[in-house]
Amino acid sequence: MSTTITDWTASELSEKIHARQVSCTEVMQAYLQRIGSLNPVYKAIVNLAPAEVLMAQAGQCDEELARGQSRGWLHGIPQAIKDTAHALGFPSTLGSTLLAHHMPRSDSIMTERMKAAGCIVIGKSNMPELGLGSHTFNALFGTTPNAWDTAVSAGGSSGGAAVALAHRLLPVADGSDFMGSLRNPAGWNHIFGMRPSQGRVPFGPGADVWVDQLGTEGPMARSVRDLARLLATQSGHDPRQPLSIQARVDVSGLQYTPDALQDLRVGWLGDLGGHLAMEDGILNVCEDALRTMQNAGAIVEPMALGYDTQTLWDTWLVWRRALVGPKVAALLQLPGAREQLKPEALWEHEHSMALSCIDFNKASQRRSSFYHHLLTVFEKVDVLALPVAQVWPFSKEQRWPQQIGERTMDTYHRWMECTLYATLAGLPAISLPAGFHPRKPWPMGIQLIGKPQGDVALLQVAASYEAVRHEWLQRRPI
Repeated sequence: MSTTITDWTASELSEKIHARQVSCTEVMQAYLQRIGSLNPVYKAIVNLAPAEVLMAQAGQCDEELARGQSRGWLHGIPQAIKDTAHALGFPSTLGSTLLAHHMPRSDSIMTERMKAAGCIVIGKSNMPELGLGSHTFNALFGTTPNAWDTAVSAGGSSGGAAVALAHRLLPVADGSDFMGSLRNPAGWNHIFGMRPSQGRVPFGPGADVWVDQLGTEGPMARSVRDLARLLATQSGHDPRQPLSIQARVDVSGLQYTPDALQDLRVGWLGDLGGHLAMEDGILNVCEDALRTMQNAGAIVEPMALGYDTQTLWDTWLVWRRALVGPKVAALLQLPGAREQLKPEALWEHEHSMALSCIDFNKASQRRSSFYHHLLTVFEKVDVLALPVAQVWPFSKEQRWPQQIGERTMDTYHRWMECTLYATLAGLPAISLPAGFHPRKPWPMGIQLIGKPQGDVALLQVAASYEAVRHEWLQRRPI
């Protein structure tokens, strides 16, 4: 029975639990068995709680249902929180040996909301050290390899969550996205990942609630229905995050039919006229996915971004250094920190030291200008489309791709440049499974970027895409 249980989506699992067709203890036992079998290889879930503790919590959920009490749609469903977020009773390590025993004093806002909806937190999901780089490895827990090929990267920084989903170690998962961290691992593991509109999911509470507004938490799932339901759970204003969006996402009206693709205007940005270095085959896979949408009635037109891409890259570097540098600086106060921190973190800190207030203000103005430019773009299209990554999954032994074709990558994250546009503009973006490498079992995704606060409209496009590719989307790693 355990195989059947772990095959169900989170929504199916919820229905069966509430119909008393399966108990929460059976669900927990099935997932713990599967985790015990696969997690030693994939290291997707870390700091797993003791089985007896989790089984007792599942038993309590069963007792509540027997009394007619339900906590919510996630009642009794196992969940591992990405290690960027706090969950009481579990260390918040951020994949760093420096924080191996750092115990939070409270849950993060997102964790609070998922618990309130009924989930049982079983552990944390693995991530790169400090979330830097889109490759999930660290000295504390090791490397999370790709669900489809253990020789290559799972992506990141929500790599543990993506692999746990692909291999049915979790029914649904949370993640966070600064530079594609929900989108890239979703694309590389054949699942859905969504970066919500900035402020849609209150991120924190953190040390700063006014400026630190590039990263955001969000959902990952194997189905759009689960993705939408988890986003609805995570969303809504919290006074501790004053810039968070007031309204919770209402996904009750989503239609899981192809209808929304009819006359949908898609602007295909491709490789931005050659600006983005791109490995062979990626554009072809994405264009195949777009043809599927076109066959269902979408209007797909190649288009230019219409904004200076080098200016955007320079803007990104300033914002990233300004936000990452102080976090690394705080860790450098700890004994032995410089020897334990990854070189990329020290690089970010070093460059942040040279930034001035004027530099940051100019970068903020350029970011504002880009946002206003995109408002004019969205008068012509409904969504923008880009590849979700510029390379196929690379060797897990490699820290990051230093070359794409004949072009050298000048930073450890230049190969993920395609993800920064939604981030800088604070727009919702979703990663849809697009296809596979022609000769390897490696998945690739396509990202769709939606209008400001157009999360539900973007989910509707994803639901319609899922409807026309349903059977193909059921492919799973062996």
